Amino acid sequence: MKITRFETLMANAGLRNYLFIRLHTDTGLTGIGESTLEWQEKTVQTVAHEWVEGRVLGRDPFDIERLVGDMIRDQYQGGSTVMTAISGVEIALWDIVGKACGQPVYKLIGGRYHRKLPAYANGWYGGARTPAEFAERAREAVGRGYQGLKFDPFGVAWKDMGAAEREAVVAIVAAVREAVGARVDLMIEFHGRLSVGEAILMMRELERFRPAWCEEPVAPESIDLLNEVKRQARSPIAAGERLYTMADFYRLAALRAADVVQMDVAHCGGISVSKKIAAMAAAQDMRIAPHCSVGPVALAAALHVDISTPNFMVQEAFAEFDVPWRNSLVKGWNPIRSGEFILEDVPGLGLELDDEAIAQHPYVQNPFPNLWDGEWVTDFTQDKKS
Repeated sequence: MKITRFETLMANAGLRNYLFIRLHTDTGLTGIGESTLEWQEKTVQTVAHEWVEGRVLGRDPFDIERLVGDMIRDQYQGGSTVMTAISGVEIALWDIVGKACGQPVYKLIGGRYHRKLPAYANGWYGGARTPAEFAERAREAVGRGYQGLKFDPFGVAWKDMGAAEREAVVAIVAAVREAVGARVDLMIEFHGRLSVGEAILMMRELERFRPAWCEEPVAPESIDLLNEVKRQARSPIAAGERLYTMADFYRLAALRAADVVQMDVAHCGGISVSKKIAAMAAAQDMRIAPHCSVGPVALAAALHVDISTPNFMVQEAFAEFDVPWRNSLVKGWNPIRSGEFILEDVPGLGLELDDEAIAQHPYVQNPFPNLWDGEWVTDFTQDKKS
């Protein structure tokens, strides 16, 4: 079997443009992947055609380790753009392999380990500004069945905060905790906003609300700074969505600079690399909770990693707080059920693209909000559905 055609398709989904990859083979089988990267979708698309395509055409899709490993080695400069292009292709290769074997991907990478895949909601707080508004939206999300909620209460904070800003953050988290009760997990998103000292101070302030984790409290590229926060704060830390190499994840695990590793399957090299990262994390008693804030194909890839990985914890879920046409892009595929993901035993990833639906939602330039702009909360997910 050989890959004979390399295709990309772009669809707008409100705050993001989803970039899908479809590989065709000489046997008629196709495989789909996703290479969505906020603000950079067209750039990734260009890299995919100018550099990745020529390294994929004519190759055997079963040779994933060699094909993807050579691309990771050869890309030279590194970074999120090229790694996202490579990751989308890797996911599509696994889709072909699963279909050729008549098996879901997870059965080829370890088999079913978990019976249930718990989800935590993200995107549910779009438009909320006051503690009361956060509380109202939190109750609505829990009413859908979610037992975990992630949210950023920091507004436009950057590095250091004043007393009034700190009080506002505490008030929001307190309102959400009171609204949902003690048993719902709260994941506090910092978006890499704070300095080491400010992050430690805020994590201590928020301890009383028992966060399941504090995510990216400091700049994501500095594992040393993260490790300093980890040594001084008592709440669990999650990180990794903006790391892109095995070496970075090795250092994160070796230092045990976080409690939860959040590699993004669509950015870190794909499914096989994610499994290797999970193994490194397991050796350090760290759990994984893959990041996935993009489209349905990336989500499907993450679910196959999740269900087959012993140290999986919980999966991020945006789908119910995304644009209403999200599911139509993949012929109605929607695995979320009352706060849990259901993964059907369908060969490959288990979903297919709908070209007509994709064509109805063309690319929109720069739809993703600036997280340091005062309007980002208003623009976030729910209010961008028109």
